Amino acid sequence: MKRIAVLVSGGGTNLQALIDAKQRGEIPNGKLALVVSSSPRAYALQRAANAGIPTKVIDRKEFSSNQEMTVALTQLLKEKEIDLVVLAGFMYILTSELVSAYPNAIINVHPALIPSFCGDGFYGLHVHEKALAYGVKVSGATVHFVSEECDGGPIILQKAVSVRSDDTPETLQKRIMEQAEWKILPQAVCLFCDDKLSVEGRVVHISE
Repeated sequence: MKRIAVLVSGGGTNLQALIDAKQRGEIPNGKLALVVSSSPRAYALQRAANAGIPTKVIDRKEFSSNQEMTVALTQLLKEKEIDLVVLAGFMYILTSELVSAYPNAIINVHPALIPSFCGDGFYGLHVHEKALAYGVKVSGATVHFVSEECDGGPIILQKAVSVRSDDTPETLQKRIMEQAEWKILPQAVCLFCDDKLSVEGRVVHISE
C-alpha cells in the first residue's frame, strides 16, 4: 500500500476528486495519508478533515525562501514515510531538494495540454485566458511527473477537451476540471500505486 501526500493551497477540488476515487475503490493500492497546505485558510484542509485524512500546514509566510519551505516539507514527507507526492493546486515552486528526494514520485496536474500554455506564470485562470486568446480549438489537462523544470517533467496522462466559441476562462476552466483533471489525476495515482509506470528519458511507459 503506497502512502500518498497531497499538497494544496486553495479549495482542493482535485483533492476531492482523489478522495472520491479512493472511496469508490479506484485507488486500491494507495492510501491518502497526509494533506499538506501552504495556507492555514485553505478549504482543502476541511475536505481532508471531512475524509479523516491527517493534515499539516507549512505556511510559506513562515519561511524566508521557497527553498527553506521545500526543505521543511521534504523532511515532513520523509518522517511520514510518504511514497507518492501529489501537487493538487499547490501554488509555490518547489526546489530541487524535494525532486531529489522523490525522483519520479511527484506528480502534478496542469490545466492544459503540455507543452502548450505551461511554465512560469501559467496557473489558474491565466492558462485558460491564454488558450482562448490564442484561439485553440482543443485544450485539456496533463498529469506529469515533476522535474526541476516547471511543468517540464515526463507526461503520464493527457485528456483533451473541446473549446467552445462562447467559452470564457471560467467556463473553460470548469469543463476541463470536470471532464479531464478529475478523471486523469486519480487514474495516474492508481497507475503509480499499482507499479505500472516506468520512465525512460522523457517517455512514461504504462504496463498492462
